[in-house]
Formats: sequence, C-alpha cells, structure tokens
Amino acid sequence: MDVNKYWNPILETLPREKLKALQFKKFKRILEWGYNNSKMYRRLYDEAGFTPDDLQSFEDISKVPMLEKDSYRTAQAKDPWPYGDSLCVPLEKVTEYRQTSGTTGQPVYQPDTWQDWEWQSECWAYILYGQGFRNTDRVFIPFGYNVFTAYWNGHYAAEKVGCEVVPGGILNTEERLLKMQELRATGMMATPTYVLGMADTCRKRLEMDPREMTINKILCAGEPGASVPTTKQRMEEAWNAKVYDHAGATEIGGWSYECTSQPGGIHVNEAFFLVELLDIETGEPIEEPYKPGKIVITSFDRMAQPCIRFDSKDVSMWGDLCECGRTYRVLKGGIQGRVDHITKVKGVLFSPVAVEEVVRGMPELGDEYELVVSKKGDTDVITLKIEMKPEAKATEEEVLNKLVPQLRMKTNLAYKIEFHPFGSLPRYQVKAKRFIDLRKDH
Repeated sequence: MDVNKYWNPILETLPREKLKALQFKKFKRILEWGYNNSKMYRRLYDEAGFTPDDLQSFEDISKVPMLEKDSYRTAQAKDPWPYGDSLCVPLEKVTEYRQTSGTTGQPVYQPDTWQDWEWQSECWAYILYGQGFRNTDRVFIPFGYNVFTAYWNGHYAAEKVGCEVVPGGILNTEERLLKMQELRATGMMATPTYVLGMADTCRKRLEMDPREMTINKILCAGEPGASVPTTKQRMEEAWNAKVYDHAGATEIGGWSYECTSQPGGIHVNEAFFLVELLDIETGEPIEEPYKPGKIVITSFDRMAQPCIRFDSKDVSMWGDLCECGRTYRVLKGGIQGRVDHITKVKGVLFSPVAVEEVVRGMPELGDEYELVVSKKGDTDVITLKIEMKPEAKATEEEVLNKLVPQLRMKTNLAYKIEFHPFGSLPRYQVKAKRFIDLRKDH
C-alpha cells in the first residue's frame, strides 16, 4: 500500500466491518450529545417517541427522526439569539460564524467552536490530499470571503496540508487571473460555473490562453458540474488541468471528495460522516448500487450545532469501490440533482442535470444556459435558453438538428429552444440558478 496517497492511511483503508463499528460508536455519541444538550433535538425526538436508548444496533439508525433546513430555521427563531435552541454549547464557546447561501429560503446560521473549526479543516485535508494537493502547491482561492462558508474551509485545510495559499478576495476576475499568472499558481478552488467563466474572461478580455497558465489541479464544489462528464471535460480542456469534484454543505461540513483515480464519483469521508441513501418515494434504505436515492447525512464530530440525519435533498446512487484502495464508498456520478429539482414534466420525471450534460457536450454552445418550466393551458412547457459561441461554424438550424434528438433521448421530453446573444444569459461566481419552475403548483 502506498501510504503517500492518503491523508490518513489507517482510516481511509479501514476494513468495512471496522469502519461500520466506528460509525455506530460515533453516531451513538453524537445522538446522545444532541439529545442531552439541544432543545431542538430533544423536542424532535420526544415528539416522535424516540430516545437514545432505542438505538441498539446499526439498523436502528433508520428509526432516528430526520431534520432539514426548516428544523434549524424554526429553532433559530427562538432564544438565545441568533442560534436559538439548536445550540449545544454555551454561546461564549462559539468562535466561528457562517451561514447558508439562502438560495432555498431564510439563511441558516452555523455556529462552530474552535474544536469544530479544527474538525472542518481536518475533513477538508482529506479532500485536498486525496486530490493531489501537496506542500509544493501554490493555491489561489478566487472568491469573496463572506459570511457563507464557501472555501474558508479549503483555505485553512490547504495551509494544514502545507500548501502556500493566495487569497483572491476583493480582486475582480481579471485581477485574479493576472495574479494567478504572476505568482504561477498551481491549484485553485471554485464553482464549475466560475471555472468556465474565468477561462472565458481570460481568453476574451485578457487575450490570454488559460491552458498556458500553471494551474494543474482545480477543486470544484457548489454545483454538480464537476461530476457531469461533459462539464468536467470542458473545464479540463479549458485549463489543461485536472478537475476534481467535492460535495459539502454549511450545516454538514465537507463530507465527500473525488480522488486522483477519478472513479466517476465521489468518496464519502466515512470516518467522519454517515451517508444514507433513501428511496425517494418510499423512504426505504438503499444499499444496492446504481439505484438513485435521497442523501441523508450525519456529521459525527461537530458539537456546537450537530447535524444528525439531515435530509440534504440531494440525489445520488452507490457505485463500485474505487481502485485507489480506499474502503470509503463511492457515490456514482456525484450529486446528480436535488429532490426539489427532480419534478414531473408532462408526466415524466425530469432532472435538470441531464440537460447540462447535453448542452455542455455540444462544442458549438456556450457554457451558460437556462431552463424555465411553465404552463400553457394544461400543458407543461420547457424553455431551454442557450448561447452560440461566437466562433461556432454551425448555423442555428444545424445546432437544433443535433440538440433536439439528444435532449429527447436523454430526457424523453420536448423543449422550446431559444437562442440568446452570447454573453446575455446570467453569469455566476458562486452557485448558479439555471432552473426555474413557474408552475403555480410547484
């Protein structure tokens, strides 16, 4: 075994039976901690008639009531402000404040103790090390340092791994690119949307080729794009660099990572998190591979505001174990969408991620697109707004002749296609909002 591949070779290659025993021990500990120290959890469990004593085996975990974002929102509307009765430690123990982006409603406030923040950095160290970041790297972080956690964790974990970190906070995109070139940065972290947007800005505004820069590895998060093969290919070709996916959340932490073997999915960091897949319709646990399910996550070691059986609303499926030697399971295809984005259109289950794969697979089309579902009488209408690249040789008709059958084959649905001038659709630096459902019942 090449121990240099792993941040923690003992935990990352732990036999499955020992890993499961460790997870049960940690789950029991955080469950008791939440029940004894958080009014939110005690109320949730008491109302369901559940106590920590009811947890006698690993299988009993599925009986523990789940929580979601609204659980935190309701709890944080109470005293003490601003965390309400979700907090498990005295307020004076909180040293870090972050909040969710607010894309799904009122932001959730996230308190962390210093111990929690150190734990976050450790989780992210697994991510970075698994993706080949080392003490020889100079890592540029091109995002505004704000109240949402974004790449704060990545910054501190990069320092922990030994990388030299260059913060790109208040710089604009052009200034960031010039600073990356000046300092010969070898790695960076950004959303897939911004990775592609930076490459476009580099070519169009600075008349530079991003492929000739020294970036050789890019960590992505915030969107499913880095696990969408056509989007990953676009990014890797644009920068001549390896692109790696990661999934995390403010309330949960950095719970997964794609390793350098690029297994077509992301490892669950199973020594620190429990990930369950539940059938989207029945809620039954899914253990078999290749069956989509809703992701429910527990963070084992975050103490100020625990995250126990959190309904992430994300969708994925189990895949095969990776050739890298890690015993951590792999979610095939990474995050494949959200439960609240997977909706029925004309009676067909529809996932916007499928459209991304088609659009990004057509070299004539730009990186940006937008999906709008509306109602015309009793009929659902999907409008797909796209941009042609200025250098594209094909006509709109020729693009349609390729695009329409691919969309039909991938989603079994018809679309109203709108061509928009290049650069006119919205551009994003953090999370992109490309799917809009205007139907009243949605």
